[in-house]
Amino acid sequence: MKRRAVNIAAVLVASLGLSGIAFAQETYIPLISKGFQHQFWQAVKQGADQAAKDYKVKVTFEGPETEAMVDKQIDMLSAALAKKPQALGFAALDSKAAIPLLKKAQAAKIPVVAFDSGVDSDIPVTTATTDNKAAAALAADKMAELIGKSGEVALVVHDQTSRTGVDRRDGFLERVKSTYPNIKIVSVQYGGGDQLKSTEIAKSILQASPNLKGMFGANEGSAIGVVNAAKETKRKIVIVGYDSGKQQKDAIKDGTMAGAITQNPVGIGYKTVEAAVKALKGETLPKVIDTGFYWYDKSNIADPKIAAVLYD
Repeated sequence: MKRRAVNIAAVLVASLGLSGIAFAQETYIPLISKGFQHQFWQAVKQGADQAAKDYKVKVTFEGPETEAMVDKQIDMLSAALAKKPQALGFAALDSKAAIPLLKKAQAAKIPVVAFDSGVDSDIPVTTATTDNKAAAALAADKMAELIGKSGEVALVVHDQTSRTGVDRRDGFLERVKSTYPNIKIVSVQYGGGDQLKSTEIAKSILQASPNLKGMFGANEGSAIGVVNAAKETKRKIVIVGYDSGKQQKDAIKDGTMAGAITQNPVGIGYKTVEAAVKALKGETLPKVIDTGFYWYDKSNIADPKIAAVLYD
């Protein structure tokens, strides 16, 4: 009887071929992020790792050293695909550059879940992200309130190639243009999300604009760069940031920064892995999974609802 059972099992495995072996293997889902230099990405990884435990899948999480390394991110994506994963999570530094590789994933029937920053393509089965345009519009509203709805404002943005960079820039600019005719945008500069580069850019803006009332830093590195520039030049301006991290939280607590938009990075990581698992099961997914955002400042930074989505 035992011998017959073993033979039947052998026949089944042989008839299933590679698909039977693949089914028996642990589900592998690599996530390629935009970088590792910001605490934001560590929080995204935390959420992804938790989802991996909950759904009993294997997840890896990597990204280039800086968010300016588009070519290195493409190499990481290529290496991940070479391992023949069951699904893939991808946060694009350049919304167009990765499309040829994502087409290969699509042809190999590997579901792609975009996270944080989407691509200019319908290849991803969904995108787990903040509504960056709406969040940046809220940042513009807060800036307007704080400067009396008139005066000169500048932006330091991380890039103009990723969806997050474009959407945060445009969300802020479009809200100012449509709603606040007495606010003038005097400069929009790009610092690659790098603190040091963003500091130098913000300092040059401050030097060129003696009447500047406010500056918006569109991600963690950009915002910290603006704070550093204001401190180094001893300029009193209204600073509005985006994301969290210890330095931004400290700047808000000491009054250097008026406030910031926080995303839900742990939620982004968790929802990315969850969506990949659902895609593998054939479940229907929405085009966008909105992971939410909040405004936080000195008045609500300790609120449990806000504290839960802030990170150090």
